[in-house]
Amino acid sequence: MDESILVVNSGSSSVKLALFDKHHKKKASALAERLNNQDASARINGNLDPIELPEGANHQQALQVLIETFNQKELLKGPPMAIGHRVVHGGETFREAALIDSATITAIKNVSSLAPLHNPVNLVGIEAMQELFPSVPQVAVFDTAYHQTLPEKAYRYALPKHCYEDWGVRRYGFHGTSHYFMAQEAARLLAKPMETASIISAHLGNGCSITAIRDGKSVDTSMGLTPLEGLVMGTRSGDVDPGLFDYLSGRGVSAAEVHTMLNNDSGLMGLSGHTNDMRTLCDLADQGDKPARLAIDVFCFRLARYIGAMTASLSHLDAVVFTGGIGENSAHVRQETINHLGLLGLDIDPERNQQHGAQSNNRVSSVDSRFPVLTIPTNEELVIAREANRLANA
Repeated sequence: MDESILVVNSGSSSVKLALFDKHHKKKASALAERLNNQDASARINGNLDPIELPEGANHQQALQVLIETFNQKELLKGPPMAIGHRVVHGGETFREAALIDSATITAIKNVSSLAPLHNPVNLVGIEAMQELFPSVPQVAVFDTAYHQTLPEKAYRYALPKHCYEDWGVRRYGFHGTSHYFMAQEAARLLAKPMETASIISAHLGNGCSITAIRDGKSVDTSMGLTPLEGLVMGTRSGDVDPGLFDYLSGRGVSAAEVHTMLNNDSGLMGLSGHTNDMRTLCDLADQGDKPARLAIDVFCFRLARYIGAMTASLSHLDAVVFTGGIGENSAHVRQETINHLGLLGLDIDPERNQQHGAQSNNRVSSVDSRFPVLTIPTNEELVIAREANRLANA
């Protein structure tokens, strides 16, 4: 057995792998995409030279090829000692990572109606790896688990109680592994025990969410029953008036069409009419493109509103943290967002911000800022590797 930990992130048409050593240092990565299509492709360690896949390769075939490639390059010498899987939705069943057995798989299937686009393909990855490595301990790490510490006043919707009791309609929250990592890293940077750290963590990528973390635990978050609620995102609308559904149905728009619009055609893409890429939008805005400018303005204003709202769930604030592709790399978004929050005493240092905190211990705030503002690269794969190693050893 190889003393490595394999992390698997199985998407609807892709598989991402990351390989860590027993000290949790990343050794290799791989990506297979456009699976089940004629142009399926794979790469390892970001190499531009593609790895050949069978035509129309499925998840299991792609995983087999990638594992064989790891073996050929002697990155993996035999079965790994543990395998960690990202699973999007654990419902109320899973408050933490879990060893995968038949009962775990059944429980994941039972909550798949809450994430029909995610959990079934997560299970495909699990079942494929079980066939490849039947004797290796495998662990499920859930996006929703970290948010199971939300108090009832934060997770219940103001709906008839049978909606929750019979159908499980409540706020679950997502990006939990990222927000958990932010709590750990922010506490380390602030030289505080995680158990006493209170931060506001903003995970900003194509999907966006914000979480209030009090004493190291999630106590409020923006995503809800599904990942659609909350902030403006790349192609998702975030919060809209529920009356929109009746309004549009009266104009002949079906529920399926509304679902597609809110998930795939809205957010930055919908507002700009151009793209959901923040870098491109900033370039277009600088050139005078008004829809691009509006998309950025709405994105940052909604984010600032949510940062303000999250303070209601905290007794004190140690830092505001930006992470994710946009949060880590867009100085413009950080500046424009914090500009809305002068009433909280937050202030950005332009030079630190342009350097993304690289020369200032991750801080992008000015010395006059009431609270530190940090930018921290997220590492969800590392969290999954640690959890897989911990439970496999246990």
